[in-house]
Amino acid sequence: MNWLQGGVLGLIQGLTEFLPVSSSAHLRIVPAFLGWDDPGAAFTAVSQIGTETAVLLYFRKDIAKIVSSWTRSLTNPKFRGTQETRMGWLIILGSIPISVLGVTLKDSIEGPFRDLRLIAMTLIVLGLVLGIADWYASQAGKRGKHAFPRRRKTVEDLNVRDGLIYGLAQSMALIPGVSRSGATVSGGLFLGYTREAAARYSFLLAIPAVLLSGLFQLVSVADGSGGEIAWGPTILATVIAFVVGYSAIAWFLRYITTKSFAPFVIYRVALGLLLLALIASGHLDAEAGAEAASG
Repeated sequence: MNWLQGGVLGLIQGLTEFLPVSSSAHLRIVPAFLGWDDPGAAFTAVSQIGTETAVLLYFRKDIAKIVSSWTRSLTNPKFRGTQETRMGWLIILGSIPISVLGVTLKDSIEGPFRDLRLIAMTLIVLGLVLGIADWYASQAGKRGKHAFPRRRKTVEDLNVRDGLIYGLAQSMALIPGVSRSGATVSGGLFLGYTREAAARYSFLLAIPAVLLSGLFQLVSVADGSGGEIAWGPTILATVIAFVVGYSAIAWFLRYITTKSFAPFVIYRVALGLLLLALIASGHLDAEAGAEAASG
């Protein structure tokens, strides 16, 4: 990987990490389109540290309250019933599924899961799931043949069951094309949460998993088990992802307060179909560049 590729991929990471379109899919697709080598799962994990740092900065006040209250609750019973402490425990609970599956499926994540045919299918299927979830949310309070929730829930309504379901939804993002935010937001919408609440909790829930994944990859590269990584371009990509990602968070949270996810659904389905068409016609190799990345 050279500096230009690192800069372009950092921009893509920052733009797509928080949108329900799958940043890992785009980091696999764009190099394939341009004839570049697949940057690999290690690059994806490390560059995501940049976007998660943007989350830490953007939600710094919320995170400080959660960490402070949760830490104090370990020794002071007065803090054990607060909303912030409960949120801390729910984030820990929701991080368990993706942590366990991430280690268990490590070889598949770095190999078969990066096949462009699988990515195309997950883009389409999860795009349709997001569309259905968004439609379901739009029916809140409406009466008719089917029963819909009268009031959409907020983050204050989170409970253990919902926290675990959120975590299971997030674990699906181990497959490129699913999208961490797309899966967790869809799960939240089906559970009856508002778009804003589903997205906000999705961002907070991702912090432990993404940071631990990035650190795990750093250790793997350091001890030689994770292959080689171009440090200069990767650091550049991480910095760009942080700057662009911060702006993307602010824009996305404003957007979903008044707009639906329909444009993202259309984009995902169209991109998935284009990928399948290019692969079927022989214009694109489903494993293009992957050999170099895995080697």
